[in-house]
Amino acid sequence: MSSGSTIANIKPTDLRGILKYVPRFQGQIFVIALDGAIVADDNFGNLLIDIAVLRSLGIKMVLVHGIGRQIEELSTARNIPISDVHGTGVTDAATLDLAIRASARVSQLILEGLTQNGLKCAITNSVRAIPVGIIKGVEQQFTGKVDRIDKEFIVHLISADIVPIVSPIGFAPDGHSLRINSDLLAAEFAEVLQASKIIYLAPLTGLYLGGELRREVSVESLRETLKERPETIAEEGRSKAAHAIKAIETGTTRVHLLDGRVFDGLLNEIFSNEGVGTLIYGNDYQQIRKATRRDVRLIYNLTRHAVKREELVYRTQQAIEKNIDQFFVFEIDENLIACVSLTLFPDKPQMAEVGSLYVLPFYQNRGIGRKMVNYACLVAKERGAPTVLALSTQSYSFFISSCGFAEADKSVLPESRLKGYEENGRNSKILVKPLV
Repeated sequence: MSSGSTIANIKPTDLRGILKYVPRFQGQIFVIALDGAIVADDNFGNLLIDIAVLRSLGIKMVLVHGIGRQIEELSTARNIPISDVHGTGVTDAATLDLAIRASARVSQLILEGLTQNGLKCAITNSVRAIPVGIIKGVEQQFTGKVDRIDKEFIVHLISADIVPIVSPIGFAPDGHSLRINSDLLAAEFAEVLQASKIIYLAPLTGLYLGGELRREVSVESLRETLKERPETIAEEGRSKAAHAIKAIETGTTRVHLLDGRVFDGLLNEIFSNEGVGTLIYGNDYQQIRKATRRDVRLIYNLTRHAVKREELVYRTQQAIEKNIDQFFVFEIDENLIACVSLTLFPDKPQMAEVGSLYVLPFYQNRGIGRKMVNYACLVAKERGAPTVLALSTQSYSFFISSCGFAEADKSVLPESRLKGYEENGRNSKILVKPLV
């Protein structure tokens, strides 16, 4: 996507949609990681306005920036060869000198931009680093890794409504500078601060796996791909993918990778269900797992009261067991408290059906039902179905208002589903949601 590309702007009429996200994010910490190329882009000024909007909504944040583009430009301008651009290889003395200069310039640009938007901010020296040392027999010289982050310092700044600006330069115990990869740095800050999101802003439309742009990917799937087939992950996104996995494993529930050159991209990624980049998700769904045969009786018992109230279609234990691979369950302390099913249609592979949704009454109105539906939608999309279907007699308002479904007529039903719909006489509402 070229610089200056645009997407549909958020309009004043969309504010009602934005407001539903504000209570969810208010008071949370986002780590926003800016590639050096994004700081150099024409959209950078608009991006800082978006950051000011997030801050005005009560979202706390830390800004971590890279300097790859700036180091390359300094190297060319001064005719000084560099040993590594991104802080992942050997950093010799000349490269470190350019990195320090580039870092100071980028931090100052961010400082100026945030000041113009009325935000208090501070460039920090909060990263204590130690040399990486020798890797595979090669001395990495001035390349560093994080030893400790001064959490107390950063939390103090955030509490005082000051946005910390973190450069990819750490400081050794003796005060000397070391170069650190900014993708890694963002993950380290997210872990220490228990941030709810990392947002990587790069000159990338998202994460490409096997040549395909993925809008959502689970951490389990990404971890397996990185381990077994790393070459299928586009090289420019591989570092961010690896550090996204690290961040999610240490407590960050969401990592976003999006194009920082897109006007309004940051706001649209955060304040819409569809987003504009790639969402890597993990711990928010940690209590959801695939059902096993051991769960058959529990699922049957869980749903039978809903069946009596005609909220769900009756299924025998044998029917549940036969289709157990379609079910997902939600556990708290190893107790099943919710379930949902996802059915794919061989005669209409572009559509999947979300069904058998039930949450124990004690746990209702806690967002678990919505979480189950959202998880089923993510799985459907991963399996190649861009549209999901739901049939409901009593919960259709939930699917429409909370999950983004819209009513449709029976012409959308796969032929294999239409027959059962017409024969059961339940006259269910037919609801559809595109997974953009």
